[in-house]
Amino acid sequence: MRASPKHSDLDPPDDSHVDARKPGLVRRAVTVHQNGVTRHGDDWLVEEAPVEFRYNGESFAVMMATPGDMEDFAWGFSLSEGLVSRADAIRGVTVRELLEGYVVEVDVAEEALAYTGSTRLLPGRSGCGLCGSRRLEDVLHPVAPVPDGPLLDPGVLERTLAALAQRQPLNVSTGAVHAAAWATREGEIACVREDVGRHNALDKLLGALSRARADLRDGFVLVTSRASYEMVTKSVRLGVGLLAAISAPTALAVELAHAGNLTLAGFVRHGRYVVYSHPQRLRGALR
Repeated sequence: MRASPKHSDLDPPDDSHVDARKPGLVRRAVTVHQNGVTRHGDDWLVEEAPVEFRYNGESFAVMMATPGDMEDFAWGFSLSEGLVSRADAIRGVTVRELLEGYVVEVDVAEEALAYTGSTRLLPGRSGCGLCGSRRLEDVLHPVAPVPDGPLLDPGVLERTLAALAQRQPLNVSTGAVHAAAWATREGEIACVREDVGRHNALDKLLGALSRARADLRDGFVLVTSRASYEMVTKSVRLGVGLLAAISAPTALAVELAHAGNLTLAGFVRHGRYVVYSHPQRLRGALR
């Protein structure tokens, strides 16, 4: 969710809540012009940095991302992209910070490394899910459908949405960050991850849940962005049964959600949501 504009008046913004040690934040000088008055000061900005993923010593992709939760990012990216076939095959993740960015070394059991022969060395922008793909078959690949899960009260979507605003410290400070949240079937938020890229935020969340061996059928994901086909594919591949977004899905996202037995909800707002596929998981949505 977007934070409200921070410069609603000419007083310096209250940043007492900001943890300057938190990865992903930098402070920069700014000039604010408002109502014919100019003020000089400084403000918090979100970082974007290149992150190179290496698998068993071989480079695979460079993604632009917000520093922070890098191990979660490695797990989520590896599993949601289908690069590693199972979570228990990831033997370790090492993160190194360099002057140019970050190198993330992922140690994987060789038999579970699924991308052999399909090297992706192109850079991926922070707003792009599959920018580094070289081949068409790397983009649209079938994913096994999600098993049926528990029935959820539609009210959990609104409760989670209301609670999420207070669980996004980077976005509160910068107004420039997406979030992905995991909530229980009762609508209690159990985990939130943020990143300047919506796909990265989802990867970080899915990675955190995979590391915790969470049952992804027993809850749902809420994202503060649109729902693209990549985000649907990532969710289905990891076994998420319900993906909710505060904005619209694309036509291909809906098509893939139907095929993947994923309940896809969009335009999740206070008192309103639209279900595009498999409404049977939400109690009363079929009426």
